This record gives sequence, structure tokens and C-alpha cells, in this order.
Amino acid sequence: MGYEPQQDFGTPEVQSEEQVTLTIDGRAVTVPAGTSVMRAASVAGGHIPKLCATDNVKAFGSCRLCLVEIEGARGTPASCTTPAADGMVVKTQTPRLEKLRKGVMELYISDHPLDCLTCSANNDCELQDEAAAVGLRDVRYGYEGKNHLGTTPDKSNPYFSFAADKCIVCSRCVRACGEVQGTFALTVDGRGFASVISAGQSEDNFLSSECVSCGACVQACPTSALMEKSVTVIGKPERAVVTTCAYCGVGCAFRAEMKGEQLVRMVPWKDGKANHGHSCVKGRFAWGYANHKDRITKPMVREKITDPWREVSWDEAIGFAADKIKTIKAEHGARALGGITSSRCTNEETFLVQKLIRAGFGSNNTDTCARVCHSPTGFGLSTTFGTSAGTQNFDSAEKTDVFLLIGANPTDAHPVFGSRMKKRLREGGKIIVVDPRRIDLVKSPHIEAAHHLPLQPGTNVAVLTSIAHVIVTEGLAAEDFIRERCDWDEYQDWARFVSQEKNSPEFLEAVTRVPAETVREAARLFATGGNGAIYYGLGVTEHSQGSSTVMAIANLAMATGNIGREGVGVNPLRGQNNVQGACDMGSFPHELPGYRHISQPDVRELFENDWGVKLDPEPGLRIPNMLDAAVDGSFKAIYIQGEDILQSDPDTKHVSAGLAAMDCVIVHDLFLNETAHYAHVFLPGSTFLEKNGTFTNAERRVQAVRKVMEPANGYEDWEVTQLLANAIGCEWSYTHPGQILDEIARLTPGFAGLNWDRVDANEQLQWPVNDKAPQGSPIMHVDGFVRGKGKFVVTEYVPTDEKTGPRFPLLLTTGRILSQYNVGAQTRRTGNNVWHEEDILEMHPTDAENRMVSTGDFVKLASRSGETTLRVLVTDRVAPGVVYTTFHHPNTQANVVTTDNSDWATNCPEYKVTAVQVTPSNGPTEWQEDYADLAAMARRIETVEPAE
Repeated sequence: MGYEPQQDFGTPEVQSEEQVTLTIDGRAVTVPAGTSVMRAASVAGGHIPKLCATDNVKAFGSCRLCLVEIEGARGTPASCTTPAADGMVVKTQTPRLEKLRKGVMELYISDHPLDCLTCSANNDCELQDEAAAVGLRDVRYGYEGKNHLGTTPDKSNPYFSFAADKCIVCSRCVRACGEVQGTFALTVDGRGFASVISAGQSEDNFLSSECVSCGACVQACPTSALMEKSVTVIGKPERAVVTTCAYCGVGCAFRAEMKGEQLVRMVPWKDGKANHGHSCVKGRFAWGYANHKDRITKPMVREKITDPWREVSWDEAIGFAADKIKTIKAEHGARALGGITSSRCTNEETFLVQKLIRAGFGSNNTDTCARVCHSPTGFGLSTTFGTSAGTQNFDSAEKTDVFLLIGANPTDAHPVFGSRMKKRLREGGKIIVVDPRRIDLVKSPHIEAAHHLPLQPGTNVAVLTSIAHVIVTEGLAAEDFIRERCDWDEYQDWARFVSQEKNSPEFLEAVTRVPAETVREAARLFATGGNGAIYYGLGVTEHSQGSSTVMAIANLAMATGNIGREGVGVNPLRGQNNVQGACDMGSFPHELPGYRHISQPDVRELFENDWGVKLDPEPGLRIPNMLDAAVDGSFKAIYIQGEDILQSDPDTKHVSAGLAAMDCVIVHDLFLNETAHYAHVFLPGSTFLEKNGTFTNAERRVQAVRKVMEPANGYEDWEVTQLLANAIGCEWSYTHPGQILDEIARLTPGFAGLNWDRVDANEQLQWPVNDKAPQGSPIMHVDGFVRGKGKFVVTEYVPTDEKTGPRFPLLLTTGRILSQYNVGAQTRRTGNNVWHEEDILEMHPTDAENRMVSTGDFVKLASRSGETTLRVLVTDRVAPGVVYTTFHHPNTQANVVTTDNSDWATNCPEYKVTAVQVTPSNGPTEWQEDYADLAAMARRIETVEPAE
């Protein structure tokens, strides 16, 4: 498509069933009651000049450009703050209005430099456009902008700059920061011509302020005062393509704005149903990794991992890999082969990888990163509700009265949805935060949690059971809902269990370390506060009782009747952009696409007939089992697409031992990641900007991913998988991902109504999409649970095997930070490093004082599994006895200290509870030094002398 700016209706859309009809400049238009006259004019195809108004913030009425005349009304009201009324007659262009607008515009221009030809926003500037719209040709006043002359542009932020002399102080950036993002980092200092936008205190700049670089201010700015540095360097885009972000599971839609094959900027798409035109620092700005010098674009092979890499042609690399696979299969059987699908790749690419493993390799040894994050979600929600996914869309949060947030930090890990939560809280919603840390949602500008339950890591089940105890014993359960929608006998068994004294908040206080009265007050609020919605993250699933906790969450939702309508539900916040899709596509060893067990003959027959092969009826190996089998000598080869298990999976030493024991490790990725240290074949991957397909976000929304530039490696990832499949005899002939999506729809009931035409038309449907739900399913379990009756499950609290003691007296828990993503492979290769250039260990002041360490000191972090060093940050965000760090940087490799403990049902690792000791340190551990040597050796690439 060509470059057309997104339409700005001036004021936000109004949700109302009542409609009003008015006449604007002789044209009748019907809009929802409460819609502004400005927006109504825009809907009718007209345009009213404006500067302070934009449709992602509330009307402000300060610029006075949008004046109109209304029949029967006195004066010239501002159209942005005047609601449309039935029968209203409006004129937007009259001699009187023309004179008024010119006068207003003259004042703005008098305080603005007239250097349009050399300005970065030339031909992309609202001030310029509106000056033309009001017919301004000269200015009677002298240039008063001298009070801003000589101001130095603030270029501290790595992605955008602020030039005060170009600012018209419309305050759109200030309002966007508050209303849309909810950070309130910006303000207006001074009055009159001396007014200026300020990022915090006088000594602050945009980098040192509370600004989180979401880009809302840049998007709102009507001039070049706030401008992306990429636009300043490259120039105005010439075309735009709508695609989907490849970071977290929110699934924000963006316009990739291009100049030739060069990406100029990513602008959040207003029609994106997951983000509604908002973004975070990662999706908005951290896309430079696509062109980073570290990126590998040529295939490479080596016989042994101690050899240097050798660049080869695609034919040679694929042939090399195929020969290894065929030899191993012939000598050791199909079950010696396996693979790992990527939650960063598209649904279509993931589908092909699991198909390659099942139909090509001949085994069910396929797994995905959800094994180490949300596999308990699949197990727990399937057991209780009958489906392995969240129940709501994100818009549902607007109707939530009480949020129960447990084990998640949305403002860091899912920031766009975190902003939605903060907006609802500012409007009167309440939140209960269950987290060992004091995250931003406990208290930040204009919001404060009703209750914070700072539980001891590992006691989620105990806390949830004690909440349930209060609800049942105080008669707060939704008995009518339970009788109608759930198995009553199972509920009674569960109710008797949670009512026992051993499950009371008072009895469990010694275990959870949460005051009993706080638990009781939180339970009463959730049960009686109106629509209650539960949102959770990896702080729930990454435990030895992860599956039990998910079922305990489901129990609470059913017991309070909070399922099946807007504003309620159980909502896992997915970590990676397509982790939901990877699970949907059959990445687990026991399930074919659509969560159907491999042992079911009728299901297996469906796939066998379509694929023309016989499938192994036995479930395959999970990731940790593959590694165990490799060490034992029975598992020989693995194909890993877009996943860095050496850095992301627990117990790093065990992972490295498993990889080192294999005869053939094929890594298909963008960079020589940590796992590639042990690889024999490296197949260069393509970024989300270089491919077509679909991602499925945390709300089950299937969205288009569109190719905006040609793959630097020559192939989209699905094409690489097809090359490998055909080299081992599969005879596939796909020419477009739409054909793969057709196959998915043919074989997967929940996707039966999807096709590329619908995806390409930006319908953004939520599965299931089929004959029963042709327009998708925004809310699940509306009239009944997918499994029939909701199932209550008794969840006995079982303490983790990981115990603190004299040697390891502290508990380590891990998580993410806003600026970095997952293992950091992408974000570490962008300007985001300015905010978080290394992993930091957070420690309570009491624990730090006992160890005589201060902020900035290096410390050794040791567990029963291993040890590493990193700097410490002394903070009371963590409780005494608890330490916290991220896992974004490989030189720290936090997972060298995590254990091999895992969830009882799914093998999801227990990342969140590791007994550790922290002591002062003078430098890296022996393991870190050895690892640095290994990395240097493993990344050697043989240089090929050019031919004479």
C-alpha cells in the first residue's frame, strides 16, 4: 500500500447503543450519542482544523482552532468538546470562522520557526497542514519564539529527540503520557510564551525521567518537537504495511512505515484490536536487530563443535543436515530424532516444524518453549474448563471491577495491556496483587492496589486455598452459578477441603507470610466487588505446583461465578508473541494441532490420511527428557527453530551436557545464540519483517504478519523447513503460508473458519472460528464450559523440595524487565541496552547489610546447581529473604543456578524458587570464565579467501 497517514477523528470513539443524527455542512450523519461534533464531521468525510485534539486522548478544548457554528446556539463552540445532538445543524466553514481560525493560527506560527523545508516533519506536520487548511498566508506578528531560541534539543533518548523550539505546547504529549500510557512523566512548565514541556525535574531529561519510551508522546506530537531519530536520518516514509509485533503475547498491530526496503519507523495501528494504537518501547522502537551486524545470513556447517564454522550454500547445508538425520534414523530409529518449535515464529512455520518431526522424522519428540513457561496453563485449564487458553479479550478489562493479579508484572512484561489495567484502575477499578515483589501496580502515579499479598515464593497454592477458605466459609460463593454450570458433587468435595481449618488464612500465615486479615479482606473484595477477573503469568506456572495453581485459579473463578461474560475470566498473560499459537499448532509431544491426544485413533487417522504417512501413537519426549535421553545415548539429533534453550531453560549445565552428547544439533535462528555453541548446522532465519503468516496472541486473536522487506537470508523460515523436509523425502510443495493455513483449518476444528483472505482483510478473529462461531469467540464459556460442566479440583498445598537452609538461606525468583525481552537476543542488539545493560540482583536492605554489600557491588549468587556473579541493587521492592533477577544477558546466565525441579504434571521448570546464598565477589566465577572461552571458540567462522 502507499503511504497514507492514519485517519485522526479528533476525539475518542464513544460506545453507546443510542444513536443521534445531525447535519454538518448540509450532510446528515448518524453517530453514537456522546460523540463529539468534531468526530461526527470526520465520520461524515469532512475536516475541522485542530491542533490540541487527537483521537487517543480526551477532548481538551485549548487550541480554539476547531470552532464551529451551531444553529440556535450562541457563539462559536469548540467542536471537540461539544457533543453531537439529534437534529443539530452545524456549519464548519463560514467567513466568521475563517477569520477566527486565521487569528489563532497566526499566534501559533508567531512562536514557531518557519524552517519547513529543512524540518524532519516537512509534509508530515499537522501544524503545516492546518495552517494551509485555514488559508494562512502571512503573519502580522513578529517572531516571538525567541524565548525558545538557543534551546538545545534533548537527544538523550536513543530513539527520539525533543526540540523545544518546535513545540506549540498543545499538551497532547502530556495527555497521552497520562491517559494512554499512565506514566505521567511529562508536564507543562511556565506560562504563556514561556511554556515548555518538561520531563520531570529541572535537571531531568527524557532518559533520566520516568518516561518509559512507549512512543505515545511522539505519536501524539503534531509537529517535529518530538521526532523519531530514524525519520530525521532517513526521511519521510513512502509506504506502510500493517503487521504484528514479534515481542510479547499482547500482539500489538503496527504499521511498518518504509522507504524502499528500509524500515523508517513502526507506528502502532489504531485499528489493532489488541492495542488500539498504543505500543511499548520494544515494539515501537526495538526493531534494529533485524539489520544488526551480528545477524547470520549464510548457512554454516561443521563436523564437530570444536571446529570453526564453515559458510556453505543452502544446498550444501540442507544436504549436510539431511544426511545426518537419515543416517541417525537408519542406525538408531526415528525416536532418536526430535525438534523444538519456536514461539517467535508464525503459526504456519510452527505447524510445519511439528509436521516435519512427526511425518518426516517419524517421532513425536516435539516440544516448545511453553514447556518452560505456560504448559501448566494448558494442563490446568483443559482439566477444569476444557480448553487450553484464556477466556477473554483484552477489551474485557474495561468492564472489570476487581482484578486479581498473581505472579505477573504486566507493566514490564506486557506493557500495553498493563497500561489498559492502569487506565481501568484510574477509573475506579480495584486490584489485588499477589506477588513477592512490590511491582508498579502495587503503587504508582494515580493508582494503588487495594491489597498486596507479598507471599513467600512457592506458596501460591496455599494463598489461593486460603482465599477460597474465606469465600466458602463466609458464604460468599456463587451457589446458583455453581449449581447450573459446574459439577455440584465435585464442588462439595472441594468446598469441604478448602473449609478445613488447615486451609484457613490464620493457619497458613506461617507458610505464606501474608497476614491473615489481608487475605480475608482480599477474598471478600474479590467475591463481592462486582466483576472479578484473574490475570496471571509465569509466577504462577513456573513452580513445582504450577498446574495445581492454575487449577486453584480456575476453582476461584468458578466459585465466584466469574466466567462467561465481559469483565471476568481467567487470563494467562503469554510471554512470547506466538506461544499461544505454538501450543495451538501441536508443538507438544502428546498433542496434535488443536490439543487432541496423539493416542486417539480417529484423530491420528485424520492426519495420517491428509499427510499420507503413519504416525507413532506414543507421545514423544519433552525437552528435559530429550536432554536426559541424549546424555543416556538414545537421543541423537535435534532441530531447534528460534529457541535458545541453553540460555532460557533451567539448570544450564544439564542443558549443555545434553546438547554436547548429540551427534547432530541443527539451529535455525537469526544469531549465533548460546545454543549454537553446540550446533553442527546453522540455518539462518528471517525476522518477522521478512515473512508472511499469522501470530496468535494471549487472547486467542489470529493476526496477520506481513512481509515488508525481502529476507536477508533469501528464505522465509517456513521455506527453510520445507527445504529440509524435502531433502529427507517429504515432497512438500507449499508456495505461500496461506496454503499452510488452509491445511491447519482443514485439520483443526477451532481454526476451521479461518483462511488467508480473512486474515489479510485484518479481521483479527479469536479462535474458535468455525460454523458455531463464524466471527470468532471474544469470550469463552458463555453458555457453558467447553468440557460440559466446570470441574472443581482439590489442590493440596505441597511444599517445594527446594528448601532454604544454612548454606542457602535466601530464595531467588526471576522475571523480566520492561526494556529487555526474554533471552535478550533481539533487544540486546538495540538501543534498549541503555536502560538495562546487565542483569541485576535485587536484594532487601536487611539482607544486603547482613552481607555487607551495597548497590553496585559485585556479588556471587550460588545455589546447589551452580554459581554466577552479577551486580546488586539494594531495594525494598523485594521482601527480606527474597532476591530477584532477570535472565536477559548470557554473560550472567542466571539459569546456571536454577535447579531441575519442575511441575508435577508438565515438567515446567521451577524457575521461581531457588535456594541461594549471596556473598561479596571480586570477579567472575570459574564457570563464567570457562563459558566465555567456550563462546569465543564456538563462534569462530572460517574466512574464505576471495577467488583470484
